[in-house]
Amino acid sequence: MSTEKTVFNVDGMTCAHCEASVNEEIGEVPGVTGVNADHTTGNVEVIGSGFTREQIAEAVAEAGYTLT
Repeated sequence: MSTEKTVFNVDGMTCAHCEASVNEEIGEVPGVTGVNADHTTGNVEVIGSGFTREQIAEAVAEAGYTLT
């Protein structure tokens, strides 16, 4: 499988701590090799392969936020 970058929008991030929480939870999803959350835009770049939108949504929810 090739590695791809996918951008998701997350609602509710307001600070660097929010970014860290989202990065940590998404980083634990199998197939994810890199994560970069940005609270100023609400975007999260996810790098990897073999993961689903549902897995990312669950990870974001675990961090206390909502994938939009």
